[in-house]
Amino acid sequence: MTAIPQGRTRRTGLLGAMCALVVTGTGLTGCSEDPDAGTNGVGKLSAEQIQTKTKAAAQSADTVRLSGNVVTSGRTYKLDMRLKSDGGSGSVTSEGATFRLLRIGEQLYLKADAEFWGQQDGKGDSGADTAAADKLDDKFVKVPQGDPSYKKFSGFTDKDVLLAGLLTLHGELSTDGHHEQSGVRTIRITGDDGSGGKLDVSLEGQPYPLRLERAGGAGTLTFSGWGTSFTLEKPDKDETVDYGKQLPTS
Repeated sequence: MTAIPQGRTRRTGLLGAMCALVVTGTGLTGCSEDPDAGTNGVGKLSAEQIQTKTKAAAQSADTVRLSGNVVTSGRTYKLDMRLKSDGGSGSVTSEGATFRLLRIGEQLYLKADAEFWGQQDGKGDSGADTAAADKLDDKFVKVPQGDPSYKKFSGFTDKDVLLAGLLTLHGELSTDGHHEQSGVRTIRITGDDGSGGKLDVSLEGQPYPLRLERAGGAGTLTFSGWGTSFTLEKPDKDETVDYGKQLPTS
């Protein structure tokens, strides 16, 4: 055993105390010169390797919660969705209208108030149409698979489809330093220095994506609840309406 000089022991203790002070005052992870010390190690990889690993981790997770804004076809959608391999549930808000989506297997349900349904057919002024909208008010309306709305809305409940499209940054990939999201240390990767999107990947545990800024200002999303189990329950019959072959047109 090699003896440690007394002076060195004092210096080590002083350095430890200074590091503790820095951590307390600024929230930094410490005085280590290696920002990846104690992490899952993906921060040491290339941006391309990090993107590959975070995609694999996301696809292998059973569940995730996705929230934030997505801009597509000139329309902004505010999402708060819980997703799993066989479906999902949550809320979507667009142009002031909020509706709930629930998909269990192939069956998709849409739940909204009477005002939403009155806007869909564009004929909300007549008594007959008002009565029809009232019947759909706050009910889980079955969306026929042949209806144009099915493909558009079911995409919001499809974990694999959503993640495959969202987690691809555009342009030349690079790393953009170490950051933090909700108390979790992250490594950030970007496409074309940020114009092609920015993605924060967890440095703790699995390299899950935690925050995404989409390219071209097309929205910002956060990811949480990776692997947290939840149950999708079919609504009761008295809460369900089978509208028929096609929903009111939007």
